Amino acid sequence: MTAEAIRIDRVVLHRIRLPFRSPFVTAHGAETDKHATIVQIDRGGVTGWGECSALQNPTYTYEYADGAFAMLRDALVPALLAGHRSSVIGHPMASASIEVAMLDARLRFESKSLASYLGTTRTFVASGVAVGLEASVRTLVAAVGQRVDEGYQRVKLKIEPGRDLEPVSAVRRAFPDLELHVDANGAYGVDDAEHLRRFDDLGLSFLEQPLEADDLEGHAMLAAQLRTPICLDESIASLRSCRRALDMGACSVVNLKAARVGGIEEARRIHDLCVERGAGLWCGGMLETGVGRAVNLALAAMPGFTLTGDLSASSRYFAHDITAPIELVDGRLAVPSGPGIGVDVDRNALAACTITHAELVPSR
Repeated sequence: MTAEAIRIDRVVLHRIRLPFRSPFVTAHGAETDKHATIVQIDRGGVTGWGECSALQNPTYTYEYADGAFAMLRDALVPALLAGHRSSVIGHPMASASIEVAMLDARLRFESKSLASYLGTTRTFVASGVAVGLEASVRTLVAAVGQRVDEGYQRVKLKIEPGRDLEPVSAVRRAFPDLELHVDANGAYGVDDAEHLRRFDDLGLSFLEQPLEADDLEGHAMLAAQLRTPICLDESIASLRSCRRALDMGACSVVNLKAARVGGIEEARRIHDLCVERGAGLWCGGMLETGVGRAVNLALAAMPGFTLTGDLSASSRYFAHDITAPIELVDGRLAVPSGPGIGVDVDRNALAACTITHAELVPSR
């Protein structure tokens, strides 16, 4: 019997809140806990796992943790159990978590890793880290120094108007050879072009998402005025939007997150397009638990990911993860090679951080 023919026994949705070691601050606000839904799909004695990594509030995209849990419970999982395609419009992060959990179960049944399914050859990937907005320039420089000492090969700094050139310049002076880029999370406008040109003198790899997600025309105008390459994150919601952004010259670098684009298969198509177009490509993160982090590592091992991604060790964010820790070794992270996503969920740890759950079964 093939994995596809095995009937789903049940789906359990675990709505979790996992404390961060310290708040993570961006232009959208501060995150103190990882809010997520862990999707558990049991099929014929095999369990597949996925993670819906939507943030607590709808600040990154319109999806948010409680809404995603409700969407999974009330619409997406019932459609899956009924065996028909969901008619829900949008909600890519929620949809991606089901796709990953189903694929994980299938690959575990076949004793095949996600990395091999994606055709990867790398067993390790370089590790980069994001550093959020800090209370002062001094604390920011110290935080970057700590990450450099830990072995991270690239640092991303969050910026916003009024907290940008001075702190980034201080970090560059302290670490003149560090691979460095900045992420604005859409906090600027096209009228800020002259101000943003001042980043050209800081030797940044690129400037990530300076304008709002839907402003591809503005990004194209900005890209024509800056020497620093433009990278898009929130703007890349699908293969179609990625193709349009590249066609318009709105970016030359893409931050690809499987969760944001609806799952592994759409991410693979975007990867192939970026390879075809010669665009810089790297794998971003959503502060995931070990479940989502393992998926990111397999994706980042694909050949088109030529730039260092936001792939940090578990200990960067969590004192206790829901999987075995993903550890940094010589500035790199190992690509999980076990069946499926390659990591197992610690059921006790999962239960300890679950704030509500829902169990759904097929109608008999």
